[in-house]
Amino acid sequence: MSFLNKKYSVVKNAIAKDLLLFVYNYLLMKRQVAKTLFETRFISPFTTYFGTWKDPQILNTYSHYADIVAETLLLKVQPIIEKHIKSKLVPNYTYLRLYKNGDVLERHKDRNQCEISVTLNIGGDPWPIYLSPYENVGIPNGVTITEKSTAKGVRVNLKPGDMLIYSGCELEHWREEFKGEECVQIFLHYNKESKNIKAFDGRLHLGLPEQYKENG
Repeated sequence: MSFLNKKYSVVKNAIAKDLLLFVYNYLLMKRQVAKTLFETRFISPFTTYFGTWKDPQILNTYSHYADIVAETLLLKVQPIIEKHIKSKLVPNYTYLRLYKNGDVLERHKDRNQCEISVTLNIGGDPWPIYLSPYENVGIPNGVTITEKSTAKGVRVNLKPGDMLIYSGCELEHWREEFKGEECVQIFLHYNKESKNIKAFDGRLHLGLPEQYKENG
């Protein structure tokens, strides 16, 4: 069954291993730099340009809106996503987290700027994401270990380099308590060209922080 039927699709090995390792190490270093800059008060504790540990969705976990490397990936994988969903896309924004042991991502849907969402596994320990099955579709026959039906929805396991494309505004998605030590994920968000929503999440261009949003 295709994305059009299920409202989600898994793409294996979406980015090359050398690029994947570069991004993984870059994000580990960026978190370390951000921690030092905050602790030494080289930058204000209220700025989010180097990321934050204050995201209320998951407190005390490093996250970042519109990291420039992540925003570059937003454009790089866009053609792959368009091929899978058979629709042209407008890039909106990225978000990333370096999850830690004990984290839980509560069941939720995304805002309008996340019509087509992607979670890209960058590295770390495995941690499945769950999706609520789309209305009247059910679970396809012959499911693989990647997509396992449970009473709580569809469980999707991603290896580093794999990405899950899903309808972020339609499908509820969540992660149960993380038993590993670290899991690095980048989220890529798009809208279909047909939707009357401004590109770049209302910013002048990609790479800019949230303060550049028109309603910010």
